[in-house]
Amino acid sequence: MSRTARTRLRLGLGASAFLLAVGLIPAAPTPAHADDVTDYAITVDPTAKGAKIDDTMYGVFFEDINRAADGGLYAELVQNRSFEYSTDDNRTYTPLTSWTVAGAAQVVNDDGRLNARNRNYLSLGAGSSVTNAGYNTGVRVEAGKKYDFSVWARAAAGAGLSVALGDADGSLADARQVAVKGGWAQYRATLTATRTSSTGRLTVAASDAVALDMVSLFPRDTYKHEPNGLRKDLAEKIAALHPGFVRFPGGCLVNTGSMQDYSEASGYQRKRSYQWKDTVGPVETRATNSNVWGYNQSYGLGYYEYFRLAEDIGAMPLPVVPALVTGCGQNKAVDDDALLQRHIQDTLDLIEFANGPVTSKWGKIRARMGHPKPFHLTHIEVGNEENLPVEFFARFQRFREAIDAKYPYMTVISNSGPDDAGSTFDTAWRLNRDANVDMVDEHYYNSPQWFLQNNDRYDSYSRTGPKVFLGEYASQGNTFKNGLAEAAYMTGLERNADVVKLASYAPLFANEDYVQWRPDMVWFNNHASWGSADYEVQKLFMTNVGDRVVPSTATGTPSLTGPISGAVGLSTWNTTAAYDDVRVTDADGNTLLSDDFSGDASQWTHTGSGSWAVQDGQYVQTTEAAENTMVSAGDPSWHDYDLRVKATKKAGREGFLVAFGVKDTGNYYWWNLGGWNNTQSAVEQAVDSGKSTLISKAGSIETGRAYDIDIKVRGRQVTLYLDGQEWGSFTDDKPAEPFRQVVTKDHRTGDLIVKVVNAQASAARTAIDLGGAKVAKKARVTTLAAAPDAVNTETATPVAPVTSTFSSVADNFSYTFPANSVTFLRIRQK
Repeated sequence: MSRTARTRLRLGLGASAFLLAVGLIPAAPTPAHADDVTDYAITVDPTAKGAKIDDTMYGVFFEDINRAADGGLYAELVQNRSFEYSTDDNRTYTPLTSWTVAGAAQVVNDDGRLNARNRNYLSLGAGSSVTNAGYNTGVRVEAGKKYDFSVWARAAAGAGLSVALGDADGSLADARQVAVKGGWAQYRATLTATRTSSTGRLTVAASDAVALDMVSLFPRDTYKHEPNGLRKDLAEKIAALHPGFVRFPGGCLVNTGSMQDYSEASGYQRKRSYQWKDTVGPVETRATNSNVWGYNQSYGLGYYEYFRLAEDIGAMPLPVVPALVTGCGQNKAVDDDALLQRHIQDTLDLIEFANGPVTSKWGKIRARMGHPKPFHLTHIEVGNEENLPVEFFARFQRFREAIDAKYPYMTVISNSGPDDAGSTFDTAWRLNRDANVDMVDEHYYNSPQWFLQNNDRYDSYSRTGPKVFLGEYASQGNTFKNGLAEAAYMTGLERNADVVKLASYAPLFANEDYVQWRPDMVWFNNHASWGSADYEVQKLFMTNVGDRVVPSTATGTPSLTGPISGAVGLSTWNTTAAYDDVRVTDADGNTLLSDDFSGDASQWTHTGSGSWAVQDGQYVQTTEAAENTMVSAGDPSWHDYDLRVKATKKAGREGFLVAFGVKDTGNYYWWNLGGWNNTQSAVEQAVDSGKSTLISKAGSIETGRAYDIDIKVRGRQVTLYLDGQEWGSFTDDKPAEPFRQVVTKDHRTGDLIVKVVNAQASAARTAIDLGGAKVAKKARVTTLAAAPDAVNTETATPVAPVTSTFSSVADNFSYTFPANSVTFLRIRQK
């Protein structure tokens, strides 16, 4: 335990005495049982000057994952509108996915196409029709609202089109007639919904043979009423956060797939990284692409729409461009200098598109799209989570030098790989620090426990080195417990606002019927959207940031740590393995468990997947494709013991796992030997099924070789031996402190904003000393309080802010913060 942690524990024991001495009355009724209250003290120093907090401190990260764009924020109601779906996108796709044909229809790829970048079109026979199923349950329309239909069509001899909306109960709008004549041209019609439905279908019928492309239906009522616009309720949820920036477009979209363009020369590659020039200009000329998350992306929501959204909500745009080192499991450095130079030039062109005058090449294109004024781009990020730090940084430096030479005002952001620690992280940070880069992007998705334990992460970061952009983080869940852990962590981000300049939860959106990643901030379907508990936490912080930290201290929670305790376990992951000679002894050498599997395996309980059996005096897991096949034995109260076992990998992609400190199926430690496709070994801690890495090293496990494993647990110190040699050790002694706070000042209003997170089952009776500040008696209070497992849904929002007034503020006062709560007190200074 650190000296700071010990001091906090001692101070915590004196909090109740402090309250009695000042004779203050709690702000909320004292619970009936004394055990339901923990006493704390917060001391504020209003005369001290804390870190300045930039207006851009908190933002959002939009990536097209979980159908966040097509079928989500992009308001287009027709799925696969240009018949471009392909097995490159998803093995189940065809060019007619989401379409039903009545009569004769064929998707064609020939010289008669609309344009070279829109390769496919539909040849529809006379008397035939096609019907589109939309997204989720269908096309969503609301009674009385207008919907704008458009289509590109050609018919040398002329053809009539009938455009209709309907569902299983009949018509949803009066059909419209469109006359097509001659070569490719765009035709439009407006339909007014006569009923509300979430299961609508759009049907286009032809009287004579006709070619169709870009069949589109947009609600007239989009965000800011843009014609290629954004879905209103989803855009409004972003706007309600008042984000300081919007990071876009990824994520893994940026650094996966081919780095080639979409052209005849490259063979019209469909699995490309997200490249901004594919996404601007008229929508019918934008290249389609395979999305790494398993579907198609039309690029209807492209860079122009992104810049417009950022401008509309008053946020700073923060684009991310490829660095020509793939990641997200691909991990390949592209060695093509001409291609690298092309991407560098593309990045310079992107800045010109955003900021250049209308007389410049790309500024002129921006103006033609409807925005003569510049977008005032100031930050740009190169790369995303590259797991090859040396190769990445060599390429990053080339981008940085070119950008600095032409646009010296631009903040160029690097990154530190995909994890919060480890060799990649350390190497990346060393390179960034030595080169004095502007800012480094960190990403991590960890357990709530990790976030509660690491509030002080940035306390020790250099104040003179590169600044931190926390570009992606979340605590592996959407319950209120997750929101509480993130809120506690955010108090540490604000306290270190001189180091952490930008932070964004990730991902932003998830369509409930197309989920590739959890957790997510905002959930939706084709007719509704709702903010998660995490969204409510982010919104509370983002709309109450303040301009400067007011230094403050708080007592901690007593007795947070005890020895690591629990049973022992064996497991595999995409591997078959055999175990033998398991022995657990206490610190005095007394045997707690011994099993050589000469008989049965009755001492073991199987709680995971896979199949276990005793074979030839060994305990063998035989299902190669199974993940987390845990079997456990022993007493959850065991502590201070040695665990010895022989383990042999028999087949499969990874190694084997030996567990200790096993409480139940979601709470344990394990030594993961040969994990991550047999490339590294690590000790991971699982808390409520969310895992975080405590120590890791590169290495692999050989098939057929028996390994001697010895794990010594003493208190909270663990030492690990492999074949008699010490492999590593760690001390898990960081308390998961549930009581966290920070105080900021809003210069515009003069308010002190006291932000307190109480992530425990007992109320926090707290003495607050404002250090002599002259304050008004009344404070505006905003509270999020709910059960730890509460989850917001389409029909219920148990996690929602409650506002109230507290009328007993003074230089010294007390307030009882509810159990499992986030509370903001806005206190007006006189």
